[in-house]
Amino acid sequence: MQQGIHPEYRPVVFRDRTGGLSFLTRSTASSDRTVAWADGRTYPVVDVETSSASHPFYTGRARLMDTEGRVELYRRRYGG
Repeated sequence: MQQGIHPEYRPVVFRDRTGGLSFLTRSTASSDRTVAWADGRTYPVVDVETSSASHPFYTGRARLMDTEGRVELYRRRYGG
């Protein structure tokens, strides 16, 4: 790997703004804001809009599309 061209890979806290979930992981994302974590250290924090704590697919609040009657509607329109 070539030295000096890659961004720094370090621990970063990602915080879901709507779901209240925070998790510590390693990333190249940078932020000017920091947060104190449970281990007593301070890490950069990146606020995200959606994570598994707030995404409708993972929370079970996903909207299902009604597909019943689609074939009949097509046959009525196009005479099949």
